[in-house]
Amino acid sequence: MSSEEQTSKATEGVRTPITRRSFLKTAGVAGLAVGAMGGLGSVVAACGSDSEEDGGGTADAGAGRAIKVGFVSPLTGPLAAFGETDQWLVEQWQAAVKDGVMCGDGLVHPIEIIIKDSQSDSNRAATVAGDLVTNDGIDIMMVASTPDTVSPVADQAEALQVPCVSNDCPWQPYFFGRGGDPAVGFTWTYHAFWGLEDVTAVFTGMWDQLKTNKKIGAMWPNDADGLGWADPKTGQPPMLKAAGYTVVDGGRFQDGTEDYTPQISKFKSADCDILSGVFIPPDFVNFWKQSYQQGFKPVAATVGKALLFPAEMEAIGDIGYGLTTECWWSPWHPFTSSLSGQTCQELADAWTTGAGKEWNQTLLHYAVFEIVVDSLKRATDVEDKQTILDAIKATDMNTIQGHITWSAGAPLNPVPNVCRTVLVGGMWTKGTDYPFEMLLVDTAHAKEAPFDVTIPTNGKVEPIQY
Repeated sequence: MSSEEQTSKATEGVRTPITRRSFLKTAGVAGLAVGAMGGLGSVVAACGSDSEEDGGGTADAGAGRAIKVGFVSPLTGPLAAFGETDQWLVEQWQAAVKDGVMCGDGLVHPIEIIIKDSQSDSNRAATVAGDLVTNDGIDIMMVASTPDTVSPVADQAEALQVPCVSNDCPWQPYFFGRGGDPAVGFTWTYHAFWGLEDVTAVFTGMWDQLKTNKKIGAMWPNDADGLGWADPKTGQPPMLKAAGYTVVDGGRFQDGTEDYTPQISKFKSADCDILSGVFIPPDFVNFWKQSYQQGFKPVAATVGKALLFPAEMEAIGDIGYGLTTECWWSPWHPFTSSLSGQTCQELADAWTTGAGKEWNQTLLHYAVFEIVVDSLKRATDVEDKQTILDAIKATDMNTIQGHITWSAGAPLNPVPNVCRTVLVGGMWTKGTDYPFEMLLVDTAHAKEAPFDVTIPTNGKVEPIQY
């Protein structure tokens, strides 16, 4: 079975049940555009309930046309861990707006969510984003999951003049990697996530708790993420130097590299006490196992992207205990969804109950739809994409991701189109309910401006035990 067939199979049946009452109120207005085809699942949230809950529907309001929202996700391929929760999230979004959304035009509009698989390929991400605009006629684009997915989709939205909301991509690769000019910004694309200044503060915050020689073996690949992290001006090198650390750069390597002997030998020769960088998950598994085999055993190994998810840790096995990484969302974050009213803990519990799996940081993707719904409630003319865009630009709200705003000059906005969000540090330990469980071991950065958020720690950074 092809990956597109697998994706189609996975998205079949993710539809809102249509009652006779909701059908009579919806039929003839917007239709019921349900179905699935290769690589695509189309989900309709029908309007017409007597309830005012779940998105603001009301029986007294007129019925508007369906508003189409596109969502691009890496459901398959080497980045599939980033898309693990996304189809489940679509179901949650669907349930939250099952009665439609009362938009700023005074009408209740059903919401149709169309999810497409990027297959973890940047070119494919751009292609399906273009399809969503030109063939499916979406009104708003959503995207998450690394620069390899977010940036090409945002570029397509910018070129085709469709409002786009995104998260889960460090803001520097998102902005500077797309050629962004801080004096100008972009027009159609808005993003909410942490930056390399935040991940550097979190990484060094964890390392500062350990006794090391402050020499870092850095692994930054030749991909959108790695190039952003390694940038000599806007990336980590100057930030790490300013924090008192020495970088031993392993050089740009290709995703999918199988032999890391040259880099491992370099780090051993330089006596690096710390390993850091950013990997796609399968590559780090190979690198870390080879490091063990070749006797490179640093005091700390703190890696972005590859160490975010329990399933990836299980692939590493017992030599994964004590590895550290960034944590951009957890059940212990003190945020509440504007859409469902769930706390982070409640959302994590719902995922664990529904999917039968351990909580996953990508549940943070829930926030992009929160922003979309909030913006539609304020958009006075949903037929005009500029009006929708203006509503997105005016966003100032609390979400499951924290506070989101793109107000000019706000402390959370380092450049136009970007809102920084909170970041803390986590360490993988042997769990009681699962083989690996993450503990929050450094949350000091969250308390600093502009975040001013108190997130509890439930563990302490420790040297890796070999």
